[in-house]
Amino acid sequence: MTERELMYVKTIAEERSISRAAKKLFMTQPSLSSCVQKIEASLGTRLFQRTNTGLVLTFAGERYYQIAKDILKIYSDFEIEISDINNLKKGRITVGITVYLATQVLPVILPEFRQLCPNIEVSVVEKNSTELAKSLPAGEIDFALMHALPYEETMLHGGADVYPLARDPLVLVTAKNHPKSRHAVSTAGAKYPQMPLQSFANEPFVMVNKEQKIRQAADLILNKAQISPPVILTTKSFETARRLSSTGIGATFVPLRYLDIFPGSYPCDCYFVDASFDPWWTLCVAVQKNAYVSQAAKLFLRIVSEKYGDRVLAL
Repeated sequence: MTERELMYVKTIAEERSISRAAKKLFMTQPSLSSCVQKIEASLGTRLFQRTNTGLVLTFAGERYYQIAKDILKIYSDFEIEISDINNLKKGRITVGITVYLATQVLPVILPEFRQLCPNIEVSVVEKNSTELAKSLPAGEIDFALMHALPYEETMLHGGADVYPLARDPLVLVTAKNHPKSRHAVSTAGAKYPQMPLQSFANEPFVMVNKEQKIRQAADLILNKAQISPPVILTTKSFETARRLSSTGIGATFVPLRYLDIFPGSYPCDCYFVDASFDPWWTLCVAVQKNAYVSQAAKLFLRIVSEKYGDRVLAL
């Protein structure tokens, strides 16, 4: 089994289609089909069978696929180690990160990293936190930059080592001069006044979708406050929710640091909420347990922790 053959079978198994796999591998479909036939002939067994929903692995194919993943991961780790031996003269890191976090973090981190490691290729995989949690143990990314809910900081995904960097408050966002603004209490030195959430018990809210971490954090806050305000609209974008809130349609929650991503448009009022409701999420680094962490990855994460963390990571 060559590395190329392992990659062929792995890609077909994941795509469940010869044509899609060929496109991903930059091959023609007949060439890939011929290669698979040769592999099956040499093994004396079929690896795939056709169904109405696409190609599926046979029992032998499942074993081949698992071994292919393991061998390719070992080979990838070996390449990383060789890169370290060559003093970072070549190599790559694959960064898993959520979309809006990438918008905020990468323009700050990458210029400095590129200056220190000009020959290291950086591959960015942008997915939501749930998808990144699956990509990490599968070896598709070297590490993940993502957010954790308050109860997840030390228990986020059994297959990963998680390093909390910094908490980021979620703030309540409303239209300017909202009628409930009279309930807000200003505190010396605080960026925003504090709003008692109970005053919004019957106010409409605009929320992001339930599978998103911001929504999950917002729901936890409302549950702790023991209120269930009506949700009149859901959207995939926190910025859409913020802009709609600025027009007076309903209140929403936005992470404090995300307010700087789209500055200067749709002005709104922001409020902190009572700390007893755990109104925050935590920026974390997640690394696969027992995985080799390259010097390039360690350097990248050290820069991230210096710029965004409460402490400097020492992996």
